[in-house]
Amino acid sequence: MPASSISTTSSPGAVADIDNLTIAGAMRALADGSLSSEALVSAYIERARAHSDLNIFITLDEGGALSAARAIDAMRARGQPLGPLAGIPVVVKDNIHVAGMPSTAGTPALAEFIPAEDASVVRRLREAGAIMLGKTNMHELAFGATGYNAAFHVPGVVGVRNPYDPARIAGGSSSGSAAALGARMAPAALGTDTGGSMRIPPALNGCASLRPSAKRYPAAGIAPIASSRDTAGPMALCMADVALLDALVTGEHALPPVDLKSLRLGVVPDFWANMDTEVATVAADVQRRLKTAGVTFVEVADKEIMALNNAVGFPVVFHEAYSDMVDYLAEQGPGISIEQLRAGIASPDVAGIYDSFVLPRKAPDARGNIVDSAPLYEMAQNTGRPALRAHYRALFERHRLDAFVFPTTPVVAPLAKPDVSEPQNFALLIQNTEPSASAGLPGIQLPVGLGAKTGLPVGFELDGHAGDDRRLLAIGIALETVLGRIPPAPH
Repeated sequence: MPASSISTTSSPGAVADIDNLTIAGAMRALADGSLSSEALVSAYIERARAHSDLNIFITLDEGGALSAARAIDAMRARGQPLGPLAGIPVVVKDNIHVAGMPSTAGTPALAEFIPAEDASVVRRLREAGAIMLGKTNMHELAFGATGYNAAFHVPGVVGVRNPYDPARIAGGSSSGSAAALGARMAPAALGTDTGGSMRIPPALNGCASLRPSAKRYPAAGIAPIASSRDTAGPMALCMADVALLDALVTGEHALPPVDLKSLRLGVVPDFWANMDTEVATVAADVQRRLKTAGVTFVEVADKEIMALNNAVGFPVVFHEAYSDMVDYLAEQGPGISIEQLRAGIASPDVAGIYDSFVLPRKAPDARGNIVDSAPLYEMAQNTGRPALRAHYRALFERHRLDAFVFPTTPVVAPLAKPDVSEPQNFALLIQNTEPSASAGLPGIQLPVGLGAKTGLPVGFELDGHAGDDRRLLAIGIALETVLGRIPPAPH
């Protein structure tokens, strides 16, 4: 199924150096008149057209975005007041509603659904002046970590592809949002995260992101997996831009000072396991550089985080997935049944999840047996999740930690092939991202280097104290001053 486009129109030539342009840089150029919003939007559209085989967009609203850009340029020329993101294009994961654009959640079953209203998180950015450039491709129904979607792709190229190497995956489920940034098709993006989807794709595509603390971002207008775990979040090309997007969504603008020489980052061995050579080499260099800058790495000999998470992860996701989707389809979606939704699923891995777990209300127990999900869910909610959160709090306090740190994914982007979404690959990709999602902690993803042999991005994740998102973002900005930014993907 090919990617769609609301409208097409001719546009002026591309502006120079979008490969290195941040939101802050674009805002300065727009303010001083050296760049128009129309030229900026046109440059990103041209990049998207030139690399359509990456399957990044499901809907690219060329006409709508250019019309909005011209209107903002006219307002700026007249000296009218403008919002802080006026003229900046943003791309949006296709499970987040944007008024007037299809919201497919990556599945053919929802291909014709067009919401009348923006999701709350989109509305807040639009009120700040952002232009919605289009809707990005994703792992179907957000149920996966690879983005190898059997629908919405150009002929012969399945799944969202990695701009650093189109033979590789972009990760999931916020695949297209991260790949759009990696390919420089936009300077800002929105995605969602249930167990790693705001961190895995940014790690594999070389961009920065935040998974906010649980319930910190509004959830209205977003197709769910599991409401107690889902959250929207921002992506950009540097941590300062992520912090700006976060401020505009939440209204929290302050960033506390960070002294690298007093920063204490916890290292749990389980989160540093199974690294491939590319990740291990970059990780060792990053640790060396940060230690030289004064950062203290604190060894935390803990086995409980992973063990406690195992009782919380899948039971919560599979149990909530049924009722939350039924409610969404009836109250915010197109009004179809969950059985009709299942009939339209194109990806074999997602169809298998629906048939084995979601529709029959089942989940795997500790021994791997498939059992009714309700008892496991009740135990996870009443016992398992509180225990995991309490354990994190105890470790933070005992070791006086500012955050835990580890490679976001233990491997660089795998090759894009039909078996890439098999359970063993899924488990490897979410190895490090899932526990903090279960606990509702904030996490940032920071691009820290490129693999020496593959040239593929490597990312570091930092998980912080619940509710301390702005402090975590400030830490990310401080670390970026030491580590710098990674080079863009070749074009």
